[in-house]
Amino acid sequence: MPDIGRLLMLLGSGIFILGLILVLAGRVPWLGNLPGDIRWQRGDVSVYIPLGTMLVVSVVLSLLLNLIARFWR
Repeated sequence: MPDIGRLLMLLGSGIFILGLILVLAGRVPWLGNLPGDIRWQRGDVSVYIPLGTMLVVSVVLSLLLNLIARFWR
């Protein structure tokens, strides 16, 4: 039972942190408006492909996870 409790606390913490990131991401004005983000509109159809934003988020998360992995050892 203690293992299940720890797992649930870890999952809950992860969900909380993810929710916090999603709430705060809307307050970053440049996020989603970077060079490389593609917007296309024609009539009722709108397509948005955030290539630049995905690249920046990927690099930041990779660096953060590598730092965490180094200190975890």
